[in-house]
Order: sequence, then structure tokens, then C-alpha cells
Amino acid sequence: MTDITKDAMMPPRSFLSQDAIQVFYRLLAALLICAVLAVLSDSFLSLGNILNVLRQASLTFFIASGLTLVVLTAGLDLSVGANVALSACIAGTVIHKTGSPALGILTGLACGGLVGLLNGIMVTALRIPSFIATYGMLWVLNGLTYWYMAGETLHGFPAGFRQIGSGYLFGLPIPVYLLLVFLGIGTFFAQRTIWGQEIYAIGANPVAARLSGIPVARRLLLVYAVSGTMAGLASIIFLSRLNSAEADIGESLTLPAIAAVLIGGTSLFGGVGTVFGTFIGALILTLVLNGMNLLSVSANWQPLVTGIIVILAVWLDMKTRRRAQ
Repeated sequence: MTDITKDAMMPPRSFLSQDAIQVFYRLLAALLICAVLAVLSDSFLSLGNILNVLRQASLTFFIASGLTLVVLTAGLDLSVGANVALSACIAGTVIHKTGSPALGILTGLACGGLVGLLNGIMVTALRIPSFIATYGMLWVLNGLTYWYMAGETLHGFPAGFRQIGSGYLFGLPIPVYLLLVFLGIGTFFAQRTIWGQEIYAIGANPVAARLSGIPVARRLLLVYAVSGTMAGLASIIFLSRLNSAEADIGESLTLPAIAAVLIGGTSLFGGVGTVFGTFIGALILTLVLNGMNLLSVSANWQPLVTGIIVILAVWLDMKTRRRAQ
């Protein structure tokens, strides 16, 4: 067995690892932000605000969780926001035409998954860099969505369907329960399955992974399809939450999702990060934006703050990698 093959044969990743230490630090950062906001704002610790933070963090997490798997392979999916918009509009149309929320949900998931699969095909079969492939897909999806909606807005969905995004169960928003489910599934998949270990190996060294027998192309197809499907799931949550769909519904979603992934400790260079860390990243980003709202900071500053956080997260990642070399 060659040295390069040995390098790709990674042992199962334990959550008590360097990744876990990074998650712990980020959890401490989230707690520190909570402490500061509790001092600065009397409204921060109110039950209504806490539930709102959890709901908003869950919406970001649904998109960012699938994106995490892509970034773990040293790829990037810039089309997730546009994917949410197209999937939501098509799912909303199906619900209006058929009166079946179940069929609309399946349509949204299928649409999102198909877009993700097309991204994977461009990256693997056509060998287009993921940044270019998904950036191009972003514009294609935007064009299709605006053409499909023709300036119209869909609204007025069944009450049962609206409960998915805006309902409560035992005092907690339903999206929070969905977050817990997919957080558990994503963590188990990435940390405890062979496919998850292969994804880490591809991100760490794709050449070594291929030489060790890992089907790199198939795993890349998988992660892009999962990313697209999670965008489809997010489209259903947003659709039921807003009770409406229009062509620009996803324009502001891509940057926060990428920010959550990077803040959570997933490296843009691949092979490092966790789905749980992405959840913490989504929580930190939501806390910061929520704090700005509570402190009456103009919403015009929120994109600037988000961008600064992303730059700092990437800088810390690069600095950590240099120390490890």
C-alpha cells in the first residue's frame, strides 16, 4: 500500500477531536454574545425573542447544513438561494393548482435535489470548478424564476401547510424540531458513516482519495444533490412561514448560509468542519443580527457586519491551517 493511499484511509472521526474543540470555542462565543446582549437589552431574554432566534437560526441552518457537505469537499454552492426561490415558487404553484400540500412539498424537494444534481454533474462530468458552475447556475435559476413568476406573487396557502413554518408544538416552533432532526441526521452521516468519512477524505486530498478506491465523482454528486435537496426543504419552510412566494424570495439567503458554514468552523479548503459547528455558526450569526435589531441598529448595516464576520472566519481558518503545517 502506497503512502498516499494510507493518507486517504482515515479512521472514523470522533466528535472528541480537534473539530469538537473548535465547536466548543464557538459555543463559548455564542454564550458570550448572549451575555452581552442580555446586559444591553431587556428584551433579549424574553421568551418571544428566544423563540424567534431559534426559528431564524433553524431557517439558516437548513440551507447551510447541506452546503457544509459541499464545502467539506473543498467545493462551493453559490446557487442555494436561487434554488430556494425556484423550488418555493414551483411548490407553491403545485399547492395552488392541486390543493395538495404533500404534493407541493415533494415537488419542492425534488426541484431542489434536481438542481443540486445538475450542479454535481457540471463539477464531476464537465469538470467545471464548483465556484463557476454554481455561480452560473445561480443566474440560470434567477432567470427561470423571474420568467416563471412573470412578476406575480403566490399567496394564501392551506392553514395546515402554514403550520410547518409558523406553527408551534409544546411551545416550540415546528422548524426547531425539524432542525433537531436534521442536525442529528447530518451529524451522524458526516461523523459515523463510511460515506461521511469519504467526504472528509476527498476534501483533505482528492487524489489520495481516488487512489484509495473512493468513488470521488459519485460522492461529489451526492453532496451537491444533498445541498440542493436541503435548499428544497428550506424553500418549503420559507413558503409556509411567509405564506407567499415571489421571484426574489431567495436573493438574501446565500451569503448568510455561507457565513454560517464558515463561522461554524468548516474550512473552505475542505476536509475540516462539522454539521454541528454549522448550527453554532447559524446561531452566532442570528444572535448578532438579532442584537442589532434589538439595539435599533439600522438594517442597512447588517450586510456589512455579515461580510466582516465572513472575512474574519476565513482569516482565522487560514491562520489555523498555517499553524498546523
